[in-house]
Amino acid sequence: MGITSDWHIHSRNSCDQASMTVEELLRGTAAKGIVDYGLTDHIHTPFNLPDLAASRREFDSVGPSPRFHFGVEVSCVSQWELDEVATGQHEAPVYGLRSGGPPGAPLAIGLAAEDIEAHGIEVVVGGTHWPMYVPLERDAVIRDYHRQNLFLAAHPLVDVVAHPWWWAGHWRDPDGGYRGEPWLDDFGAIPRSMHHEFAAAAIEHDTVVEINLGANLLNPHYPDRFKLQYVDYLADLRDRGAKLCTGSDCHSSHYEVDFAAAARMLERVGIRDDELWRLPPRV
Repeated sequence: MGITSDWHIHSRNSCDQASMTVEELLRGTAAKGIVDYGLTDHIHTPFNLPDLAASRREFDSVGPSPRFHFGVEVSCVSQWELDEVATGQHEAPVYGLRSGGPPGAPLAIGLAAEDIEAHGIEVVVGGTHWPMYVPLERDAVIRDYHRQNLFLAAHPLVDVVAHPWWWAGHWRDPDGGYRGEPWLDDFGAIPRSMHHEFAAAAIEHDTVVEINLGANLLNPHYPDRFKLQYVDYLADLRDRGAKLCTGSDCHSSHYEVDFAAAARMLERVGIRDDELWRLPPRV
């Protein structure tokens, strides 16, 4: 199996450590045999909209082919922080407001339908990136991430749910690894009923679930046992009828993605490239 599509790629216009130019991306995809793909720089709140405009300008500058699409990755945030950011009282809220909000705050994304139209966005990838003002305790985080994943799967503007159950930040070991909480020691800590509810929501709303290569399958900081469990989880989503797609989540200065290693992992559970979701070429 060779992977031929990638729907989660960051350029130097993302607000984080991503540093690749779009021209370098074009060279990399050609070398890797990726034929259908999308540029998806980050938006957390409307504070990041200038980054999206810069991403669109660079995308347009390369004369993109009909099989190279313009997209965005939005984070699940809360309506509380969108309202707070809109006051202008917070200095440089690049990642929104990661503390101070009420637990259980209504969820939101920092992108509106008019933004999608104004920037010609073809695919919206939505991701759960952080706990939403809940205690950093396993059960609380699991419940909160599940709530966010369901919200994204049902959101009318979201086409793809990014990296379900990705984790970074707290509970990191001194050597950089993640071996324990919230679910890296045992993916079985998450009730299967949550996986079934998420699959049902994705199917009901025709939302695609991402197989994230860089953040999950190939993450050097994650235990091998977790990765095996996670691939089985993806196969179960597929078997239940959810659509899957691949995303590298590349943040590097070069398009350095081990697609062959990821393909071998997916082959173990029978996930094939020809059954994965992709956007058709632009007319």
